[in-house]
Amino acid sequence: MTLTQRTVKMMRDQGYMVATVEYFNAYTKRKYDLFGCIDLLAIGNGETIAIQVTSKSNMSARIKKIEASDALPEMLRSKWRILVHGWWRNKSNRYEVKEFEF
Repeated sequence: MTLTQRTVKMMRDQGYMVATVEYFNAYTKRKYDLFGCIDLLAIGNGETIAIQVTSKSNMSARIKKIEASDALPEMLRSKWRILVHGWWRNKSNRYEVKEFEF
């Protein structure tokens, strides 16, 4: 299971509808995110959540990427919650997530 799939499952278990908004361009062999910084959109419980998924060790780079995005102020004005999910394996070799919210 990929890190993105783990976040999708977690959000669905919390009652959200989740859509993947990044796509892979086979020609360039690159992934492209919504607004250059969002992997998933979740709706439910009266809110919209934009999520960037990464490893825990790469969270600071993703946070900086979102902070540099021209879309950040508008997403916040639109009352979106913006999360970064950083996944890692604990000592028991189980996945855990650290969450950062803007």
